[in-house]
Amino acid sequence: MGVARNIDPTEWLAAEPDDDIRSELADLMATDPAEVARRFAEPLQFGTAGLRAAVGAGRNRMNRLVVRAAAAGVADYLLAHVAGAAESGIVVARDARRKSDLFAADTAAVCAARGLRVWWIDGAVPTPVLAHAVADTGAAAGVMVTASHNPPADNGYKVYLAGGAQIVAPVDAAIAEAIAAIDPTCVPMASLDDPLISDVPADVLSAYIERVAGVRHRLDVGAVPVAYTAMHGVGGDTVCAVFERAGLGQPHVVTSQFTPDGTFPTVAFPNPEEPGAMDAVIDLARTNGCSIAIANDPDADRLGVAIPTGDGEWRRLAGDEIGWLLADHVLEHTTGDDRLVVTTVVSSGLLARMASAYGVHHAETLTGFKWIARAIAERPHLRAVFAYEQALGYLVCPAPPDKDGISAAVMMAEIAAVAASEGVTIADRLAAIADRYGEHLLAERSVGTSVGHEAVAALVAHPPSTLGGHPVTDVTYLADAVLLRLTLAGGCRVQVRPSGTEPKVKIYAEGVGVDPGPAADEMAVLLRAHS
Repeated sequence: MGVARNIDPTEWLAAEPDDDIRSELADLMATDPAEVARRFAEPLQFGTAGLRAAVGAGRNRMNRLVVRAAAAGVADYLLAHVAGAAESGIVVARDARRKSDLFAADTAAVCAARGLRVWWIDGAVPTPVLAHAVADTGAAAGVMVTASHNPPADNGYKVYLAGGAQIVAPVDAAIAEAIAAIDPTCVPMASLDDPLISDVPADVLSAYIERVAGVRHRLDVGAVPVAYTAMHGVGGDTVCAVFERAGLGQPHVVTSQFTPDGTFPTVAFPNPEEPGAMDAVIDLARTNGCSIAIANDPDADRLGVAIPTGDGEWRRLAGDEIGWLLADHVLEHTTGDDRLVVTTVVSSGLLARMASAYGVHHAETLTGFKWIARAIAERPHLRAVFAYEQALGYLVCPAPPDKDGISAAVMMAEIAAVAASEGVTIADRLAAIADRYGEHLLAERSVGTSVGHEAVAALVAHPPSTLGGHPVTDVTYLADAVLLRLTLAGGCRVQVRPSGTEPKVKIYAEGVGVDPGPAADEMAVLLRAHS
């Protein structure tokens, strides 16, 4: 889907408001016309993840002209399809990445120029704060300028609707159509002192801290030492405030990674899932005798965890392992047969066993928290007490229906405190879960490729008959998730899907009482052959 008309790079250059991006484009036009052609061949596509790309010049990069068109399209969609949107308005917030402040300011100015009330959050804040503010103000929508855990060169644009849930199909397509009708070079903008633009009330922001601090179930246990890193993101100050309010004291923080810095100078890839990303916080935890080490990604909607192994070493927990610990704690400390737990197709199957043991409802949905939110919304008669996706996203707060790495951090700190009060460790907790439900072993791999969809399609057409020495007993393709699921004899399951945000194919393997690693390794070889 393109814009309403083709735009010549020279015209784009004349409209570009930023000196650095203008210079970049001018240099490319003088030295690399082929690259200019690539930058203007197609616009940056708006989807269920909004926009996400490297900051730079051109139609398919993140820059102020692209953002202005996106803001205009979002505003036009709301005014046309959401009753009362002009009055209820839109919340605008941002992280601390390159140009996030300018992208957020332009979004506010464009929305106000179109007659939409704007609730403005001044300064860089975690993404969960934006989601809560959308719900608390009763806004029709929210925009968060963030690229989450993407590489430093990237920025992005996430859109939330009323209640603080991320957009899903068909809303994404309708917004994309509205954006396509916008000429990015001449989007009307209001002044930032326009009366339609006002700050989000302070009590909305303080209510977030109160609500998140209140997720604790065991106020009878005292705090244990916790090491924390914000990973150069925007979660640090909020985490410290929430921990203090929750009675957990102040965590030991990695000072070199505490202040927001969009260049991410001490981590190669600002994602707690990546090898090495949590090294600094693990070192801090070891030095200070901490019970647990935790990390937020740069916009603080995800949580990474590492634990001591008992031999002086530490290990990072897999996303599913964190999910098991949180689910076990929530289900043990809540009651009611109306409880609902939700996870995604690529997450472990253990949550379903937990739900059955506790007699609560369980739902499995497509990958991404936007689909978890939909699963919750489709069951209004049930009470969602927990949801997670294995990519370090967790919901432990009743609302809004989106992942929150800060409330999850509070609950993990409480889990560590409860374990300490009982004379056991987090590792002991995981062992007890395995004893009760069976040992679920995990193996994740990724294969870098720019043709992920094609590689998965090739496997769908010609699936293997064996993997890791085990016969394949069932082949299922979930088209909506672009996910191939292979069930193996002996208790293994291997799933593959192309990443929605990175040029790679992800492999998720799980075995109950059997190591899924060999099957995952063989699948990686097959994918490379098709890449």
